[in-house]
Order: sequence, then C-alpha cells, then structure tokens
Amino acid sequence: MNVSYVPDMEAEKEKASTWFRELRDQIVAAFESLEKTHSKGPLADKPVGTFEITHTKRDAPDGEDAGGGMMSVMRGGRVFEKVGVNISTVYGQLGARAQAAMAGRRGLDLGDDPRFWASGISLVAHMQNPHAPAVHMNTRMFWTPKAWWFGGGSDLNPCIEYENDTAHFHATQKQHLQAHGDDLYPRLKAWADDYFFIPHRGRARGVGGIFMDDRCTGDWSADFALTQDIGRAFLPAYVPLVERRRSLAFDEAERDVQLRHRGLYAEYNLLYDRGTKFGLETGHNPDAVLMSLPPLAKWV
Repeated sequence: MNVSYVPDMEAEKEKASTWFRELRDQIVAAFESLEKTHSKGPLADKPVGTFEITHTKRDAPDGEDAGGGMMSVMRGGRVFEKVGVNISTVYGQLGARAQAAMAGRRGLDLGDDPRFWASGISLVAHMQNPHAPAVHMNTRMFWTPKAWWFGGGSDLNPCIEYENDTAHFHATQKQHLQAHGDDLYPRLKAWADDYFFIPHRGRARGVGGIFMDDRCTGDWSADFALTQDIGRAFLPAYVPLVERRRSLAFDEAERDVQLRHRGLYAEYNLLYDRGTKFGLETGHNPDAVLMSLPPLAKWV
C-alpha cells in the first residue's frame, strides 16, 4: 500500500459509492427472483420473502453528520431464512483505538489529521435448505489523507458440501479475475483461505473464495476495476448453486448440521472479522454491523 498525502478524491469516492449501490440493486433483484421462482420442494408454499429497507444514520461524537447507509434484510422467506445486503458511506475522524489498529496493521500514522471516508457493500445469506450454501460477500473503498485502498471478497459456507458447487464457485471467480493477471486469483484464494480460518477451531469456516485488503497499486482505476469484477463474479458464482439445491428434501438431522455449522460463522464474525470490529469501534449502527449473524444457531 502506498503511503503518502493523497487528495480528497471526490470524483473517485462518488464512483465507488455509486457502484456499491448499483451492485446492491442487482443482488437484491436476483435474490427476489430466487424467492418468486421457488415453486416446488421444501417451503415452496410459504409466502414469497421480501426485503425490509432501513436507512441508517451515523452520528459523530460532536453530533455532526457522519454518513450512514441502507440495510436490506429478508427474513423467513421460501429460500432465504435470513439475508442482508447492506451498503454504507461513512466519514469523520477515526478514534484513538481505530488509529492505533491502523498504525499497527498498516504502518499508517495519521498524525494530526485522522479524517477518513469509507464506502462499501456487505452481504450475508443464511438459507432455509441445508443443502443450499450460505455465502458472504463484501467489497469496500477506504480513504484517509495518507492513503486509499480497496478490500473485500466472497466466500462460500456450505454446511453440506457438494464438490461441484465448490468447483463452480471458484471457477467463476477465477474467470472474472483473469483480466487482472494470471497470478491474481491464486493469491486472493490463498488470502481467503488464511483470512477465513478459525484459529480456536483449527479449521476454515467454509470452502473459501477470494479476499484482499490494502489494495493500492497507485492506479486507482485499475484497483477499482478489480473491485468491480470481484462484485460482478458474485451472482454467477452463487445463484446457480441455490437454484440447484433449493428444492432438495431435507430432514431434521440435516437441519441440525446446518445449525451447528452456523455457530462457526457466528464465532468467526464476533471474534475475528475486521469489518465487524471496525464498524462497532467507529460508531456505526450495531444492527447493521451485526446483520451477518444467523437467525438461529446451535452449539454442543
């Protein structure tokens, strides 16, 4: 990551936040279509799930406007037990803890100018059918007066793994990243394997995907294009898996496996996820930050 004074980048910020909103709209429409077209199999007789929209507002300590976002959450649908697609654009000044974390992990000393701006999309889907995999995706842009960068990715979290689903998910991501260099997909896949690992369980939370952070080559347009392609890969990587599995019959034993697997997701997000920590430390709406948690989970 390049560390030096950078301008406010107002045009670039607008392009990024507009893209995250467009991606959100595409995903919400695709998920609503999955609900409407689920016409046979378990829960097909339930009412079609719809998204509840909540606008969130972030206040600075001095009461000044500090941005906000939009939560789109569906609960109790035919296909999705709970899915949230959140976007946000927040800004203000980083507190002491956030500055210390940034200095420790990125070597970035903001000195007497701790301003920041961040925008992104975050998605987590927990499914009704244990055969349909849960999934996570987020991408974001972060700016400070000393540096800017992009981050994010997506990973698949099946409680019952199908090898052809895993292969499709990874192959689609690889295809979308190919234009950015032959070595990029293997690096981002390895990064995801490392990042989405649960140390106290000694295992990954799912079957991986792609992940990056601190992406700043000095070419904003190229890094933004990569971030867009990570987002574009999501629907073709994931939707076919849901269409393939949503109508399969399942029993209570498979539901139990699903609930226990969800415990892994909750543990990871509460203990290790950087986005969760950053959101809570910078005063963002806690309901939006914790949207990723499953509606039900089970532990031994």
